[in-house]
Amino acid sequence: MNREQGRAEALFMPRSFTTTESNLTGSWRYMRPRFEEKTAPCSTACPAGEDIPRIEMLTTQGAFREAWETILMENPFPAVCGRVCFHPCEGSCNRRGFDSAVAIHTMERFLADSALRNGFRSDLGKLQSWKERIAVVGAGPAGLAAASFLARLGYVVHVFESLPEPGGILRWGIPAYRLPPSALQHEIARLAGLGVEIRTDCRIDPSGLEALERDYDAVFLGCGFGKDRPLGIPGEREEGVEDGLAFLSRIRGGASPRLEGVSVVVGGGNSAVDVARTVVRLGGRAVIAYRRRRQDMPAFDEELQMALEEGIELQELLAPAGIERRDGKLAVTFRRMKISGEDADGRGRIVPDGEAKLEIEADRLFTAAGAGVAEDWHRPPQEETGLIKLSHSILVAPEGRPVRAYGGDATNDVQMVVTAVASGKQAALALDVLFREGPAAIRERLAACAVGPGPSLSMEIYTGGPRKLRTRHVVLPEEINTDYFAFEPRITQPRLLVEERSRSFSEIDLKISAGLAIREAGRCFNCGICNGCDNCYLFCPDVSIARGHEGEDRRINYDYCKGCGLCVVECPRNAMTLEGKS
Repeated sequence: MNREQGRAEALFMPRSFTTTESNLTGSWRYMRPRFEEKTAPCSTACPAGEDIPRIEMLTTQGAFREAWETILMENPFPAVCGRVCFHPCEGSCNRRGFDSAVAIHTMERFLADSALRNGFRSDLGKLQSWKERIAVVGAGPAGLAAASFLARLGYVVHVFESLPEPGGILRWGIPAYRLPPSALQHEIARLAGLGVEIRTDCRIDPSGLEALERDYDAVFLGCGFGKDRPLGIPGEREEGVEDGLAFLSRIRGGASPRLEGVSVVVGGGNSAVDVARTVVRLGGRAVIAYRRRRQDMPAFDEELQMALEEGIELQELLAPAGIERRDGKLAVTFRRMKISGEDADGRGRIVPDGEAKLEIEADRLFTAAGAGVAEDWHRPPQEETGLIKLSHSILVAPEGRPVRAYGGDATNDVQMVVTAVASGKQAALALDVLFREGPAAIRERLAACAVGPGPSLSMEIYTGGPRKLRTRHVVLPEEINTDYFAFEPRITQPRLLVEERSRSFSEIDLKISAGLAIREAGRCFNCGICNGCDNCYLFCPDVSIARGHEGEDRRINYDYCKGCGLCVVECPRNAMTLEGKS
């Protein structure tokens, strides 16, 4: 090889001295990408309609106050729901099929506790002031939620509660180990800042209701289910048989009897589990007798599992048949049941297992087999002039008379705290539409502020906030680009040891650190919303994505966008859409 052959070839780089901006490549486009935020499935599953993807995004960024206020926009009780909600949102989380659902309820509680610890104050005040005055009967979750939203909408609201303290089932029916009084009191105190006046020890009867209708433009009834259903068996009025809800109320009122011996709890819901766990903390042994199987129980599975860990015994397929008092004890007879197919709800259909019976000797028996309204007039009418029946509430608006609205347990198929909150919100928005636009506009206006397909409603959408720009399309799991997410285990909720929790009413679930909260919130896919990841900006071959200050306010310069759709494909969260050229 000679020297000429071994010499490296000279490298020539072409260079243009003029701009190519005049080459409007966008004219080649036949498809058109655009930014389009959508609806997350967790938000549609949340009866309160919370903006969960935005809450998690803000938490990831350490913007705890803003995340907390985002919850308050739709739900006035994050400290309560972060503890006692059955979190249907997690059952719809798109991350479930990837590894495991985000611990949304743990994040909600963390944000509420952070707000209390740091003294956060909400900027969500009244929007305007109106002349109408509204009375709320019952200071439970439905009544307090209705009062909160009505006050924010600008109405004068007075709440009438028969008991010495407000809160309803939250204050008197949920044990302190699940919902400490301090957490509830902080939530209720926030209502005073909105101008809501709560009058306790003020029992309303039918004549009192008529008086309220003379003094107020509308009355909201959120009286709840305050009375256990009778078992309908011989001996249920024997000494030693007690209403489970009344027992829980007595304990929350400060009583602490020593319950030695065996207590039988009849029922399978959360109240039955709460009664049994309370008995254990008062020194007794508890047996839950349920007429169906464990998998059919309406109680939260996690709560039941903890109850079993605390030593509570569960007896399945037992229906109470009679109670006798013998030698100072209760002899409780149960008929054995068996499964024969399934009912409409997918639960086991039970029939007697022949003549088989079982007798349990107990020191006391608590009934917790469902509840109903305490007074007949608490029940909403089914047929009446001016009746407007909605998904979570009922309005009666006869012409020339004050409006009467019903919410809470009496109008919900599912009797849970968050569904009561949803009914209070729905009734408040419906009353606002009725006063401002008339009854004929209610359904259309509420449909316009539904989260996805509904029935959950958004206060932010109703009041014209940015959330109204999102589409109703609910993001599907296959619409998430999971290439940008790594497998990461769900946070493990820290709890008191079994030996500790069964000896006191101290809160079982412990607080988590800010670092753990940020990490868990970071697992959220933020389905359907832009979190500023900049994939669209980085992958665009035409550099046609423009960003505003600090990356905000992204837009597409269609003069240069060829419509290749790369930005849409690489968006991890489905916050963009590719459509035909318009």
